[in-house]
Amino acid sequence: MKLYVSNKDETPRMFENDFMEFFSRVHWTVPLWVYSPVVLYFIYSGFFEKSISMLGGIGLFILGLFLWTIVEYTLHQFVFHYHPTSKIGKRLIWMFHGIHHDYPSDSLRLVMPPSVSLPLAILFFYFWKFIFGIYVDLFFAGFIVGYLFYDIGHYAIHHFPMKGAYWGYIREYHMRHHFKSPERGFGVSSPLWDIVFRTGFDMKSTNK
Repeated sequence: MKLYVSNKDETPRMFENDFMEFFSRVHWTVPLWVYSPVVLYFIYSGFFEKSISMLGGIGLFILGLFLWTIVEYTLHQFVFHYHPTSKIGKRLIWMFHGIHHDYPSDSLRLVMPPSVSLPLAILFFYFWKFIFGIYVDLFFAGFIVGYLFYDIGHYAIHHFPMKGAYWGYIREYHMRHHFKSPERGFGVSSPLWDIVFRTGFDMKSTNK
């Protein structure tokens, strides 16, 4: 069974309204322009305003990177691949992620638009601030770098000639998610949680 509408780099219309349609299409570099200053600010704030030690700051940053992988896996499996029954729910899930599976090579809908990612980033910041308090800055910097690694890496998987032991593996892994079994392989930047929860692929087999 064909699992996509078109694998060409074409962008279907999502909204009738031209204003909303314009902001639904995003160049892959936009997250870098939006979030790189955010990362630099939180690194500065953590080290120079909150006076976090170098060792502690690096640990918080790495923890943020690590917890992003859990969030990435959870969002992809339980939100983006949720199967609603209502017409509105189906439409929303299609807008969030279904359109990407229908048109997996659409270069203008491969990274998350700031109209969606910024509100989510604010919600995550205050959630993590509630947990980490004054230590949130360097943790959140790592968390956002994890998001950028995921978002830009996702674009690269679909449009760059990914080779090598790691990136070649990740590309093949994600292609199986698109073209063999969309209900498996939810890790994009890493297969770690697919391994933990047994939702991944047997990469030694050509059939799984």
